[in-house]
Amino acid sequence: MKLPSAAWYSQPIPTTPVPDGAPLGHPSLYFNRELSDIAFNRRVLWQAADERTPLLERVRFLAITAGNLDEFFQKRVGGLKRQQAAGVTSLSPDGLTPGEQLDLVLAASRDLMSVGRRLWRERLVPELKGIGVEILEYDDLSATERELADAHFEERVYPVLTPLAVDPTRPFPLISNLSLSLAVTLVDAEDGTERFARVKVPSGRERWVRFPGSRRVIPLERLVARHIGTLFPGMQVTGAYPFSIIRNAFLEHHADVADDLIAMISEALREQRFAPVVRFDVETGTPAAVCEFLRDQLEVGEEDVFYSDALLRAVDLHHLVVDRDPEHTYAPWVPVEHERLAHRPLAPESGAASDIFSVLKQGDILVHHPYQSYDTSVLRLLHEAADDPAVVAIKQTLYRTADESQVVRALMHAAERGKQVSVLIEIQARFEERANIGWGEALEDVGVHVAYGVPHLKTHAKSLLVLRRERGGIVGYCHVGTGNYNERTAQIYSDLSLLTSREEVAGDLVNLFHSLTGFAPDQQYEKLLVAPRNMAARFEELIQGEIDRQAAHGDGRIIAKMNGLDDVDIVNALYRASQAGVRCDLIVRGLCRLRPGLPGYSENITVRSILGRFLEHDRSFYFHQGGEGAVYIGSADWRRRNLRERVEVVVPVEDPVAKARIVESLHLALADNRLGWELAADGSYVQLRPPAGGPEIEYQRDLMARALR
Repeated sequence: MKLPSAAWYSQPIPTTPVPDGAPLGHPSLYFNRELSDIAFNRRVLWQAADERTPLLERVRFLAITAGNLDEFFQKRVGGLKRQQAAGVTSLSPDGLTPGEQLDLVLAASRDLMSVGRRLWRERLVPELKGIGVEILEYDDLSATERELADAHFEERVYPVLTPLAVDPTRPFPLISNLSLSLAVTLVDAEDGTERFARVKVPSGRERWVRFPGSRRVIPLERLVARHIGTLFPGMQVTGAYPFSIIRNAFLEHHADVADDLIAMISEALREQRFAPVVRFDVETGTPAAVCEFLRDQLEVGEEDVFYSDALLRAVDLHHLVVDRDPEHTYAPWVPVEHERLAHRPLAPESGAASDIFSVLKQGDILVHHPYQSYDTSVLRLLHEAADDPAVVAIKQTLYRTADESQVVRALMHAAERGKQVSVLIEIQARFEERANIGWGEALEDVGVHVAYGVPHLKTHAKSLLVLRRERGGIVGYCHVGTGNYNERTAQIYSDLSLLTSREEVAGDLVNLFHSLTGFAPDQQYEKLLVAPRNMAARFEELIQGEIDRQAAHGDGRIIAKMNGLDDVDIVNALYRASQAGVRCDLIVRGLCRLRPGLPGYSENITVRSILGRFLEHDRSFYFHQGGEGAVYIGSADWRRRNLRERVEVVVPVEDPVAKARIVESLHLALADNRLGWELAADGSYVQLRPPAGGPEIEYQRDLMARALR
């Protein structure tokens, strides 16, 4: 079977016809959220197929697609299965039951995974071989390579393997989520009894067994399978078959009735180890009896079995090639210092005023990561605050942070120097629960005041407040951003940071942190949009303002950039704006419920998606307001969870230079014809191309060039 054409990657999303006169809220006016998410992953997979992308980056995009799908099954498929098991029959905004959605999602996922495997096997593997990168079976190894591989197994692998037999006295073992295992079939040499055992195989970076001076590798499961008999002396091995599972990631807990949130989350994490299996991956050619035995033990249906004729756990391809290869990767990018922060010391001299504070006194600073440096802006603010004797307090939210977090280290250092440090660390952040509990305990050990969340809500805001004693009183220095406080992802995610000493913003952040660490459900905010307090209503007011200006002056205009759009109230507000003649240009990287270009509803709305070397993660919003322009940035997408179920912060950008840079960036994104895709009313995404004879405009490349000016 041939690989699909480029059209496959932009195929329509199933919808129903829009009846004449359908009111807003009719199911035909919305895309399905889950199917839109799968369409996003088709676009990611296209990056692995697109020959304009460097070869090793294409392998990385294939690994990203695999990782995205793993998370999708854990969260979204797991959620649908849970609803189906509970007998939920309520309809999604697009009119589907959980069971109907599940059927469509599993079919679309199976198709996507099949194309990904064929792309790997038929195109990427041969191209990798052309540059010396080969993934080998044991029998393909040279004599020298076999000798090295055998020694590696004996010295580094054999001692850590744990064969787990299954018999009447030893029940089927717990199979951990996302693990790679070998199902081993054996025959007792004495009595001919058939036996079964499971052997877990290390994954990630350890999965690839390498050879000195070569880019040839053998997957560890192949090496273990070759030597599997050494684990079972006296038994005859009849087969060793790789398999992997994915479990439901839903944590069932009730924060409103918990006496101890940490204990509740910790217990939920323990229970999650036994969560239902939502996907069972097994290699094609595995005997039917082995598959049936595993299905029975794992309690999965045939619809949850995914047969693979390529490597399992393709996410491990992230670690396939570890040496630098400039010819087949993106050219290295080193973030540039912001011009107002360049060539200045990273820490104040003893007893001197902190340099970054004096800079912020002169005006706001907008930093666009990774084009401009995170280390010399956000991290610098934290480091200088920790060392500056005039700083009396630091308050910060944390959602996801780096493994060896400089942010957390700076906060600990500040507390050790006697400053009052308060941190809201969200321990309900999906897949970060255990790490965040650990960071919270480490912070508490040095005297940081730690809050672990807000009842009923996740705190997703990206906010930092430094309070400094100066002549005339306490002055607040603030950071409000779109990205996590994570210096690693700041190198590869596109995000915005606003650094400011504006009194109104500082005052609002004081109120926000009082709300997060105390009891203040009716807290008021002068400048900030804070979810769920006032953000959704304020965004709807801003959209209505453009409708009113369109009616009065004919110049209504909205540009918004975000990761996802699924809040039906916001979608309906945008439909009303379009019906009124307001031009709405949306840049939505991932899932999108809104159907652009529907006659009578959304002719004046465009939706684009940009995918490139950096993950588009910033959220920015522009409302024309008769030419004055209102610009906002922050942590919230126009998604229901962000606007109504999380604590989010969006800040108005009022500095003229910063506003102009954001608006310029938005227009540049809309002009992109290299990384951009445009969404049609039927759900298909058309990849944008330069006009005949026209210039190629690549948004991310142009932003790098502008940063260097």
